[in-house]
Amino acid sequence: MLAFGKTYHYEKSMVINAPKEKVWQHINSMKAFNEWNPWMKLDPNMKIVYSGNQGEVGDQYCWDSKNDDAGAGCQEIKELVLNKKQKTEMLFKRPFAGQATSEIILISEGNSTKVIWSMETKQETWMKIMRPIMDYQMGKSYEEGLNNLKSLIEK
Repeated sequence: MLAFGKTYHYEKSMVINAPKEKVWQHINSMKAFNEWNPWMKLDPNMKIVYSGNQGEVGDQYCWDSKNDDAGAGCQEIKELVLNKKQKTEMLFKRPFAGQATSEIILISEGNSTKVIWSMETKQETWMKIMRPIMDYQMGKSYEEGLNNLKSLIEK
């Protein structure tokens, strides 16, 4: 356990058969992100409130669910680099308070785009035992999200 650092980092990537300008249209705002966000389906009755200017730094959505799998919190765009990168901060309120950052990076590969989606958060020492479970859950969710994005773009 002591081998783990204080920071938990997870990332997954997928190649999408489309130029990065097209992929960008699906990551450059919180509304666009939520079209493929795998956690949106956890609660069909989840309350969502958008604020800020769509597709700009400060674009944010907050969610509130009675379902503990979805919980409550907010995600806000902190950085946008046209056709290259979206960075957000997530503040979780329920079921556990917490903070994380997420990045989606786009890299051209010929006529396709490699999408690298990552998340980073600080972790208390006692949480380190949960890393294999977190890796498994994050893997399932990120895989689903990237597949949703791929389907949306390649349809």
